Amino acid sequence: MTGAGQRWVRVALAGPGAIVVALVMMAGMALWLPGGAAGIDNLVLPLVLVPLIWAALFFHACLDRRLGRVAVIALTLFVVHAGLIANRLLDHDAAQEVRR
Repeated sequence: MTGAGQRWVRVALAGPGAIVVALVMMAGMALWLPGGAAGIDNLVLPLVLVPLIWAALFFHACLDRRLGRVAVIALTLFVVHAGLIANRLLDHDAAQEVRR
């Protein structure tokens, strides 16, 4: 890939890619974080951490010399958390409990 092509991939990973991965991580984190005493810690903590997650992804995309590593890490985080969300949405037992 040429230098200009790598630059645009890096811009895509640092810009909209980092935002999308951070938002998907926020939604997925609510599923694996413990609820806490009031039962809302798993909702509040991801909201507070989204700017930090975005910043980490952004700076990683900007500063890492190996563009492939940036893409693998971002894609892995996206796939894991999107899988958690999809599993929760497609959980037929939970859907049956809601209907009753």
